[in-house]
Amino acid sequence: MYAVRSFLRSEDGPTAVEYAVMLSLIVVTCMSAVTALVQQTQASYNNSATAINNAITSASSSSS
Repeated sequence: MYAVRSFLRSEDGPTAVEYAVMLSLIVVTCMSAVTALVQQTQASYNNSATAINNAITSASSSSS
């Protein structure tokens, strides 16, 4: 218990808390960026798949 009290009284305790807050903000920012990137990538793949499917459908219907 003494070690915890001395840690909180020293400068290291508040510094560690500040670093933890900064790290959590960085993690949240990175997660938001990755989520946005995933959504954009998924939309791009869906558009490509639709275009390919339409091209295949129109090619098969015109050859019949």
